[in-house]
Formats: sequence, structure tokens, C-alpha cells
Amino acid sequence: MLASGLLLVALLTCVSVMVLMSVWRQRKLRGKLPPGPTPLPFIGNYLQLDTEQMYNCVAFGNGERSKQLRRFSITTLRDFGVGKRGIEERIQEEAGFLIQAFRDTCGAFIDPTFYLSRTVSNVISSIVFGDRFDYEDKEFLSLLRMMLGSFQFTATSTGQLYEMFSSVMKHLPGPQQQAFKELQGLEDFITKKVEQNQRTLDPNSPRDFIDSFLIRMQEDKNNPNTEFYMKNLVLTTLNLFFAGTETVSTTLRYGFLLLMKHPDVEAKLHEEIDQVIGRNRQPKFEDRAKMPYTEAVIHEIQRFGDMIPMGLARKVIKDTKFRDFFIPKDTEVFPMLGSVLRDPKFFSNPEDFNPQHFLDDKGQFKKSDAFVPFSLGKRYCFGEGLARMELFLFLTTILQNFRFKSPQAPQDIDVSPKLVGFATIPRSYTMSFLAR
Repeated sequence: MLASGLLLVALLTCVSVMVLMSVWRQRKLRGKLPPGPTPLPFIGNYLQLDTEQMYNCVAFGNGERSKQLRRFSITTLRDFGVGKRGIEERIQEEAGFLIQAFRDTCGAFIDPTFYLSRTVSNVISSIVFGDRFDYEDKEFLSLLRMMLGSFQFTATSTGQLYEMFSSVMKHLPGPQQQAFKELQGLEDFITKKVEQNQRTLDPNSPRDFIDSFLIRMQEDKNNPNTEFYMKNLVLTTLNLFFAGTETVSTTLRYGFLLLMKHPDVEAKLHEEIDQVIGRNRQPKFEDRAKMPYTEAVIHEIQRFGDMIPMGLARKVIKDTKFRDFFIPKDTEVFPMLGSVLRDPKFFSNPEDFNPQHFLDDKGQFKKSDAFVPFSLGKRYCFGEGLARMELFLFLTTILQNFRFKSPQAPQDIDVSPKLVGFATIPRSYTMSFLAR
């Protein structure tokens, strides 16, 4: 009884101290911080957030580790063809496998989710693992399901809680435990691939991203401050594999749904593809310069789909003055990309899917400073070039060969997202790929 009473007193004392410290800090900074509701101790403004539509309310490494690993990743991806003709040929090859897979459905209604994720994932897999997976490989399909499950988890309210209170929630029951299990499964797979590479490594002839990292680890083995060690190898490879799969494949999946909702847009795409490329050769990335409507549609899919609406969390590295407001050092900030992508000052009807947002009066492609799906600044997504190439080549190759059909009438298709949190998740649907 005495012990319980002492525990309760200690708990109340801790809470009281936290409240007093919070009030003191807020009074000290009153009038200096950006406008917003008063945060509560420990949970901040969480109770005031709409966790199902996070961006409507108010690659996570940082510091020297982030700088070193980012520089290394960019250089190594270039070494293995990203941004060069080599990766374009790899995307074209994979697009050919996808076209055959769609032909094999014989026009049946299918869920395109894993068709797309298999194809997109194989592009990044050829870089990080040195090879592609067979589409029917059971381990590969298991990896894709784990990635999709954990990606969708980030868009749920529980996923938002985990982002804020991970140290506590990892010990509690709930759906986050399944997400942990999926992420651990992905990490175990990467670890196994690393061990395979270690056994056959030739320092003079790197085969993939993993080999290049292992070679750098050997070079830095006597450096006590190196960021090139096993844990960073596994997590950096996982980040590349995950991000290189889910973002582009989910964007394409949302794009297909939008084109079925707007058959007039699909018809104009077919017309431009036939005029510029024809039907007897594969699309090339250089075709993009002659296809303003296609370019506008891809941009509008990305704008409307808004895959990562909150951007990635950033931390202020020093006390910062912003528009006469004070932001203390180590404050976590979110760029809220979704608020820009749907700003009526830049897009006339931001809630509507309309490729005219990126076309001028003469039908030519029009850039917009508000188009920021890959973020901005020093921490922009360094996979932007690869993603742009994939979106153009996959979309044009598919539309060159097929027209889309939905089991629903266009007016009945719901294009509102299924979930919006860290990520935007489109609704599940089926569709038919009819040969042109």
C-alpha cells in the first residue's frame, strides 16, 4: 500500500514538473514562435490533429551520417547507370516483361497493385542487388507484400502515433507490431543478401550497391568515426529498395485509376503516343520533349496523388529566425508538401484532376514552382531523376499497348484516397487491360 502511494506521488510529481516546465518554456517563447495552438506536455498538439487527413491540420537520418551516406548513395547510383542510358535500357527491358504479364491476363479484371510493384521494384533491385527477380518468385512477392503493408501503415492514425512515440509504442500491443514484423522481415532479407555478397566479393569489380558499400567499409575499417558499417549498409539498402519500389508503383496505380475516371484524358494520351512514338518501337525518354500533354498528365497525377503530403521530418540544426518568428534548435519541422501542391494560388482548381494545370494556352508544357512532390533544397529526393524516367517510360509503354477498362462507369469511380498520413494510399480497384 505504501509503495503504491509513493509511486503515485512520484508520478504526479513528474507530471507536475513537466507541466510547469512546459508552461515556463511557452511563456519564455510567447510571441516568438510561429502561430499555433498551445502544445501539451509530452504529446504536444497530437490531440488537435486529424490523423486521417494529416496534411490538413497543422530517409529520417540527419547530421554528418546523413551527409556521408547521401553523397555515397548518389555517387554509387550514378556508377550503376542512374541518369544514364544504361538505366533507361533497364527500364525498357522491365517494361517489356510487364507488357507480357498484362497480355497474359487476356483482358480479365485484375488488381494491378503487384503487377506494378514487381516491375518497378526490379529496376531498383538490379542496382542494389545486381539482378532482377522473376515475377513468380515467392520470396519476392512476400517482400512486396511486406513493403506494401508497412507503407500503408504509415498512412494510418496508429502509424502517426508510432512516428511520434515510437520508443513507447514498440512495447505495446497493436497494429504497429505487424508493421515491425514486416520491416524486420525486409531487414532480414537485406542482411541475407549482404552476407551472400560478402562471400563472393571482388574489391576490384563491384557488382551492385551492396558490393560498393562493402568495399567502402573495408577502406574505412581503421576509421573510428566511419559511417560505413554493417547496420548502415543494411538500412541504407533497405531505404533504397523500399523507396524505389513503393513511391513510383503507387503513383502509377493512382494514375491508372484517374485515367479510368477521365477517359477523355486517356484518349488524348493515346493520340499523342501514336503521333510521336507510333506502335512499332518502344518509347524513349527523349520522346518526352515532344509530348507536352503526356508530361502534363504525369505531373498532374503526381500533384493530385500527393504521395508524401507531409514530406519527411526535418530538424532545425540551430536557433532560426523565420518570417520574424523564432524556431528553437532541434525543433522537428515538416515541409507539408501537400499544402503547396493544392494551393489555389498556383493551381486554378486544386481539388480536381486537370492536366491543364501544367499546360499553357498553346498546349505546351508549363512548369510550376509549386510542383514539389520530390521536396526541395539540399535534402530533396535524390531518386527524382530515376522516378521521372520510370513514370514516363512505364506509362507510355503501357498506353502504347493497351486501353483501360473499369468495371464501373467513370462517374462512379471514387478517386479520393483510401488513407492519408505520412503517405497517400489510393483505393483498391480492379481493371482490364485491353489490347489496342
